[in-house]
Amino acid sequence: MYSAKEQLTKDLNIASKKTPADTIIKNGKILDVFNLEWMEADVAISDGKFVGIGHYQEAARIIDAKGQYVSPSFIDGHVHIESSMVTPDEYSKVVVPHGVTTVVTDPHEIANVCGEEGLQFMLQNADKLPLDVLFMLPSCVPATPFEHSGAQLTAADLEKYLDNPSVLGLAEVMDYPSLLNTKDNLLDKITMTHQYGGKLDGHLAGLESNAVNLFRTAGITTDHECTKADEAMDRLRRGMYLMIREGSAAKDLNALITVVTPYNARRCLFCTDDKHLDELMEEGSIDHNVRLSIQQGLSPQIALQMASLNAAECYGLSHKGAIAPGYDADFLLLEDLEKVKISEVYKQGIRVSHNGSYTPSENGKSKKPAPITNTIHIPALTEDHLKLPISEAQQAHVIKINPNQLLTNKLIEKVDTENGFFKASPDKDQLKLTVVERHKQTGHLGVGIVKGFGLKEGAIATTIAHDSHNIVALGANDHDLLKAIYTLKEMNGGLVIVKNGEVLSSLPLPIAGLMSDQPFPFVNERLEHIGEVLPSLGFTKDFNPFLTLSFLTLPVIPSLKLTDMGLFDVETFQHIEVSL
Repeated sequence: MYSAKEQLTKDLNIASKKTPADTIIKNGKILDVFNLEWMEADVAISDGKFVGIGHYQEAARIIDAKGQYVSPSFIDGHVHIESSMVTPDEYSKVVVPHGVTTVVTDPHEIANVCGEEGLQFMLQNADKLPLDVLFMLPSCVPATPFEHSGAQLTAADLEKYLDNPSVLGLAEVMDYPSLLNTKDNLLDKITMTHQYGGKLDGHLAGLESNAVNLFRTAGITTDHECTKADEAMDRLRRGMYLMIREGSAAKDLNALITVVTPYNARRCLFCTDDKHLDELMEEGSIDHNVRLSIQQGLSPQIALQMASLNAAECYGLSHKGAIAPGYDADFLLLEDLEKVKISEVYKQGIRVSHNGSYTPSENGKSKKPAPITNTIHIPALTEDHLKLPISEAQQAHVIKINPNQLLTNKLIEKVDTENGFFKASPDKDQLKLTVVERHKQTGHLGVGIVKGFGLKEGAIATTIAHDSHNIVALGANDHDLLKAIYTLKEMNGGLVIVKNGEVLSSLPLPIAGLMSDQPFPFVNERLEHIGEVLPSLGFTKDFNPFLTLSFLTLPVIPSLKLTDMGLFDVETFQHIEVSL
């Protein structure tokens, strides 16, 4: 181990060619992310950092790029690792071969279930991986006062983590009413973060331009919730960084990429936010964002810059995002620039992926203490608890989903009834939606009506239900709904499909009801089986119904959602009756 002075001496001697480099990259087309040009030169590396670009001859190791493109590796600007349904150590095995060597993560999913124990688990499990996992502390535990979560984190609870070198600041501030009304709980977290020099992320779903003024005045610099070009321009004009998201439930890139120009591109970066394991393996991570951007006509150099330097600068990571002296030697080799075909990935000068295979050896896994593996607590329920009274007019508020979007529409429709209660009608595509509080066994249970899934029979249910992660279940009949809810309890959370009282497929997620304790291939295999079984319920749509289901409980994204406290109108920020 070198002292700081000894390390600097070594680096300078390699840079000046007085001593051989540890590693030299030769015969590659090097991306200059500062000028958006390609260079043909050697790159010298010393102890995991770039120290020189030019003509270098001697080195302990030569990386022959063989004419390939050499780019900085990718940074995911905003991700919830829990949404992949695997732990950080397994997640790294999936995204590193896709060129991602740094992620900025918000662990508010597990924190809303387990509080500090969940946060500590994520920090521990993410340590010493060939993936830099940097954290933004959850600002929203609980997410809102309109639902019940499993924990509460105040500014005092979070402050001690701001000294952790892996923690960058405060994650997506989404409680706009508290910001507007200057509520102490939120302002304490914001001012505390400023005092520590931390970054602040935003969550401005569906908010107009004056709301952007408030977020910027609070020092919040990013938004990943834009779905339309005019929203994106509102953020950019007010000095925010625009995160262009391409996840599983929200696919916004095609709608936003036309906003990016050579004049504003430096304020734009990519994120995945919430992306399931199967889509990560099939499509990729940030490499998918880059690939789509190029297909939509964006310059490959700008797309690669957005995926690296822009994300690094957004979060003040002055040592990441470029192939230049003083930067971490995190880079990748591209066989095909247009297709973003990656042949090798390097982390601090060490190869971590070759031809799509993850190369580091296994590291010891963190223990999973009982408080985060025993999180399903519900009272005894019967089908009577699932009944939804409807007035004689048979008119009701109905949630209309929009495939591959988080936004929903508010409908008023005539519904079928039986003995004064709502009866699901697959013919009308009106199904029953239920949210059951699962943290404190309170008995809180919300029931609503949803349209757009197209299920003809059976039920599906999951404990992934943003952001409080109560049980959310959808079904064509109450018997299967109840069976699905209790199956989740028996397996400590996860995903389940039920038909005629029989469990057809399931994926246990015993870690907080959000993540598997199994290797990623097992999780992917179970997800594939779930996909194969879904058509047996009559599902024929081209979206992921579980992912769509998991966002129907999020009462901060317009316009109509369901929580364990009932139907919630996001536009008026109040609960409303289902029946008119």
